[in-house]
Amino acid sequence: MAGPGLQRRASRGASALLAAALLYAALGAVVRSEQQIPLSVVKLWASAFGGEIKSIAAKYSGSQLLQKKYKEYEKDVAIEEIDGLQLVKKLAKNMEEMFHKKSEAMRRLVEAAEEAHLKHEFDADLQPAIVNGVYWSESLNKVFVDNFDRDPSLIWQYFGSAKGFFRQYPGIKWEPDENGVIAFDCRNRKWYIQAATSPKDVVILVDVSGSMKGLRLTIAKQTVSSILDTLGDDDFFNIIAYNEELHYVEPCLNGTLVQADRTNKEHFREHLDKLFAKGIGMLDIALNEAFNILSDFNHTGQGSICSQAIMLITDGAVDTYDTIFAKYNWPERKVRIFTYLIGREAAFADNLKWMACANKGFFTQISTLADVQENVMEYLHVLSRPKVIDQEHDVVWTEAYIDSTLPQAQKLADDQGLVLMTTVAMPVFSKQNETRSKGILLGVVGTDVPVKELLKTIPKYKLGIHGYAFAITNNGYILTHPELRPLYEEGKKRRKPNYSSVDLSEVEWEDRDDVLRNAMVNRKTGKFSMEVKKTVDKGKRVLVMTNDYYYTDIKGTPFSLGVALSRGHGKYFFRGNVTIEEGLHDLEHPDVSLADEWSYCNTDLHPEHRHLSQLEAIKLYLKGKEPLLQCDKELIQEVLFDAVVSAPIEAYWTSLALNKSENSDKGVEVAFLGTRTGLSRINLFVGAEQLTNQDFLKAGDKENIFNADHFPLWYRRAAEQIPGSFVYSIPFSTGIVNKSNVVTASTSIQLLDERKSPVVAAVGIQMKLEFFQRKFWTASRQCASLDGKCSISCDDETVNCYLIDNNGFILVSEDYTQTGDFFGEVEGAVMNKLLTMGSFKRITLYDYQAMCRANKDSSDGASGLLDPYNAFLAAVKWIMTELVLFLVEFNLCSWWHSDMTAKAQKLKQTLEPCDTEYPAFVSERTIKETSGNIACEDCSKSFVIQQIPSSNLFMVVVDSSCLCESVTPITMAPIEIRYNESLKCERLKAQKIRRRPESCHGFHPEENARECGGAPSLQARRLLTLLPLFLMLFSR
Repeated sequence: MAGPGLQRRASRGASALLAAALLYAALGAVVRSEQQIPLSVVKLWASAFGGEIKSIAAKYSGSQLLQKKYKEYEKDVAIEEIDGLQLVKKLAKNMEEMFHKKSEAMRRLVEAAEEAHLKHEFDADLQPAIVNGVYWSESLNKVFVDNFDRDPSLIWQYFGSAKGFFRQYPGIKWEPDENGVIAFDCRNRKWYIQAATSPKDVVILVDVSGSMKGLRLTIAKQTVSSILDTLGDDDFFNIIAYNEELHYVEPCLNGTLVQADRTNKEHFREHLDKLFAKGIGMLDIALNEAFNILSDFNHTGQGSICSQAIMLITDGAVDTYDTIFAKYNWPERKVRIFTYLIGREAAFADNLKWMACANKGFFTQISTLADVQENVMEYLHVLSRPKVIDQEHDVVWTEAYIDSTLPQAQKLADDQGLVLMTTVAMPVFSKQNETRSKGILLGVVGTDVPVKELLKTIPKYKLGIHGYAFAITNNGYILTHPELRPLYEEGKKRRKPNYSSVDLSEVEWEDRDDVLRNAMVNRKTGKFSMEVKKTVDKGKRVLVMTNDYYYTDIKGTPFSLGVALSRGHGKYFFRGNVTIEEGLHDLEHPDVSLADEWSYCNTDLHPEHRHLSQLEAIKLYLKGKEPLLQCDKELIQEVLFDAVVSAPIEAYWTSLALNKSENSDKGVEVAFLGTRTGLSRINLFVGAEQLTNQDFLKAGDKENIFNADHFPLWYRRAAEQIPGSFVYSIPFSTGIVNKSNVVTASTSIQLLDERKSPVVAAVGIQMKLEFFQRKFWTASRQCASLDGKCSISCDDETVNCYLIDNNGFILVSEDYTQTGDFFGEVEGAVMNKLLTMGSFKRITLYDYQAMCRANKDSSDGASGLLDPYNAFLAAVKWIMTELVLFLVEFNLCSWWHSDMTAKAQKLKQTLEPCDTEYPAFVSERTIKETSGNIACEDCSKSFVIQQIPSSNLFMVVVDSSCLCESVTPITMAPIEIRYNESLKCERLKAQKIRRRPESCHGFHPEENARECGGAPSLQARRLLTLLPLFLMLFSR
């Protein structure tokens, strides 16, 4: 029988055994949580998959055959380094000639119009008087036709009359809007205003005294808005509201003017809604401030340095303020005064008219919202007088814009999508001696030049795979650039509000000091280099490269041209040589196509050629059947060379397709190639109806075909891959969820085994995603153990296996729904560790053309009255107020107005322009494999990453037993850059370097300033306004 001591020893022994067991169990748990994934096994899987998939890609693409064929011609080709400066000068000369042809066509129209008007005998019996203009302008029809015969690329020409009618060629049926109205007025189009007037500095004074309450203030706001519509990028402005005090509509811009670009004008419009009427109007204070601003700003040299004007919007003035005008403006009268009397009362009309007439301006009265547009336009005719008297027919070119108001523009949009264009315009003057001092503007002639026409003059094959041409205006705004994105919500043709004033610095944002931009704005010729980060594939991927920029001006226009060439293969071009007979034979192959948006032959010059495709035109040109065809001989020679060298691949693909033992599961569906000359060949290994991706390489698949802006995506990405290796990717969909079911693989073909060798072609295949993934899972089940028992497998529940590309996107995952997702969103802890270790690097990108969701107050006091229905109700309420003999300006009208326009204060979501910052990720090429452990809150997570040989892919095996949920996922979602009020103010004040238009016609000593407006019969106007409304009311 054991004693107590023995029992205690036994008890202590049992406790020790239990503690040891618990410790062993705990250590086991830790070991399991730190499961080490064998690097050698993952390397075996990666090697097996890499070998298998490269074999498939090389075999079905024919890459080795094509590389061999180009090598055979290596000794017979000449490699040249592209002279960027010579290239940009040549392109600028070509554009100059094209622009000159357009402006000469307009000059012929101007001469014909002025001659016809001079010979026309005015017939007073023709009513309305506008009919006289319609008659004499008929003579333009012959010139329209003659211009078109000389230059068939003039898609349409037009004459906009100062009287309001619009003559165009070719004629087209105008369709009314949903209200049955054709509301187009050529006189408020930017091309008309820009041609008719000179650049101007404008201060707008708005009376917000108590008498302006209600409808008057609404009309005043709309008048200001309409004036803003007439201001363009070469103009400067500010708006000051006044009562006993001055209230800058934007307080940040106290004492200065800002450029009248779209962004600034919209900013001021938003602030207009905050104005309210109270107190007494002290116009003398406002006039003093306006004159001082114009004088001070003029001395800075920043404004238009041309015309200056003060726009006064008020319901009356108790004085003529001649002492102020004598102090600041007489006798030169360099600042014109335009006065707008709001309301029906004429008590103060004489004072306001005197102010306008004494300062070379114009007076007008605005009683209703319907009067606003026509009355605002009057000031433009006054500003045009000096130009007319000088008889200076300045040629003006607008910034790039999308016009969907003209019927012909709508038709072009239906055919090609919304089209960016620039307009060349010239003013038309009266040459009658008896009206010379009046400076009568007859109208403006113009024609539109689609930006695509400019791109046709650019030989894309000379710019290389990543190269591009771009042009900007004298204000630094983009005329054409491959990164310009004027639309949003893809497929809906919605224009961004500020699409026409995107600055070069917003797309070439790496140039923080605006060196390139400023040199181009100043019309210099030179070179600039910098490292750039170019996004591709819907902005999700980034290519980091060094660009050399070459730039010069386009004479006779306000534009400057630039060319960007990427360093390395992008700076070299090679010339091959084959006979025409050889090339023609191989061009006849049915699998050959050419880039439709490249200009091999000019098929626009003669109407009989317009139906021809570029390939058809080349064949006719080479056979000598169309002597009138003008073609690029150098480009066609290289097309023939590429056709001959690549011809054998057609037979190779055909043999593969006919071999029933090959591709039995039809995993590979398409093989394709493209060359530096825009030549493409395509082969289908399955029937067209069986293709998984029906859109691939079709006209709508812009990213993957040659177009005017860029080479195909698969070509561009392959060119940056190590020669001989393939780049694999899945296409990104435009929807929120990306679920692609194909994989594209491509590789580049080079002449020489060095960086200076031009990339002459790229080939590739597209295969089913399911086929690709099956190959991956098969490879991941291999192991090197002799007994066939693998220490680890992707089938194990303890690990997750992924296949990701060099930008971190998942191609293969056990969870199929993760296909196409960014790896950092799925395995945030692992991606974070890879970034820390340097296996991947984060690149910060900026988007200055983004659209962000914003909450906006849906209540808008002014917008209610701008609606036709609400405007009608407002007019009826005004009539009733008049009938009961209350004052229009007092409480009753204000009460009726506020009752109608008051809306529930609620927020609505809108898309508005914004700046965003977002990341992209790129793998480090020098790191082939790595492993690591991540310390999490209660476990350690291990992983292995191994590069797939001859590819841009990586296999990642991750310990799944440790969730590591404390680490937040890494996303690629853009973050809006928010500016505080101080920074917003600085951005508003900041003015980038710009170049003023060369001509200015602010004044002329012979100008007749006596025609300065007047108030029509107020009683007559009142009766005309009341009559239709009473008829409408009492007919119901």
